[in-house]
Amino acid sequence: MSTAIIRAVGLTKRFGDFTAVDDLTIEVEAGTIFAFLGANGSGKSTTIRMLIGLLQPTGGSIEVDGIDVIHHARRVRDHIGYMGQKVSLYQGLSLRENVEFYAGLHGLEGQALTSRWSELSERFELRQAETEKAEDLPAGIRQRAGLALSTLHQPRVLFLDEPTAGVDIRNRGLFWELIQEEADSEVTVFVTTHFLEEVDYCDHVAFIDAGRLIADASPAELRQRYSEGYQVDLEAGPDDSAIIEPLAARTEQIDGGVRAWFPSLTPEVLGRLEVLSRERGVRASITQAPMTHVFRQLLMQAREAS
Repeated sequence: MSTAIIRAVGLTKRFGDFTAVDDLTIEVEAGTIFAFLGANGSGKSTTIRMLIGLLQPTGGSIEVDGIDVIHHARRVRDHIGYMGQKVSLYQGLSLRENVEFYAGLHGLEGQALTSRWSELSERFELRQAETEKAEDLPAGIRQRAGLALSTLHQPRVLFLDEPTAGVDIRNRGLFWELIQEEADSEVTVFVTTHFLEEVDYCDHVAFIDAGRLIADASPAELRQRYSEGYQVDLEAGPDDSAIIEPLAARTEQIDGGVRAWFPSLTPEVLGRLEVLSRERGVRASITQAPMTHVFRQLLMQAREAS
């Protein structure tokens, strides 16, 4: 039985003669991190706005945490948290005042609020920033504050629309650690990002183009379909490389050894690499195709097929 916590079937949105989202069907399993990707104008933000009940679809159905979003949009809002591309903190108010405002929207107050915010401010490293005005917060702290506020009422589903935009590499890494902690606590995370390397933090990936779904799989499955999988460079002689070459999709000679490609690193492949390393002292380096390459390939194939 499916454990989908987000289910959209035949989701469509038209603005006059323009179709922004075209017959989109997706399912998101509970407790996973689901990446929803596409180029600018592909329909990502329109889809999210429909999923959280801010935009009425032209056609199709949406269910989030067992709630019919189209007919009960207000009811679903207590079950979800949302963080947009631009963190919504009210200028002129301190971070703590923003916390109290957002808590009030969900009926969180008194000791319950004190306890919850004490936990979040510690985990998100926000305690020293509580008295700062929203407009004075550095980008990294603003993003962490936005995530903390979106989880304040302990939602079952988090929608994050490009949450690391404008954040430096160090803070992006910290931010994804926090996202992973949410997923580990059984919160489902639906996230868009334009940093394709961040897809590897996710359990599942959906790509859309011109409002249509063109891929829906795990990062590993997408690499198998749209790239040569794993590249393994071996500092090995002919006798050594002969141990691994029969399992490779293809090989070529390189300076000092051989380069081989494998659709996946099966137990048999890993076992032979271990033998080469342990018994023969052969050094190996393993790399994956970058997700940017995968995206280019699937986009090209999708447009050729249309």
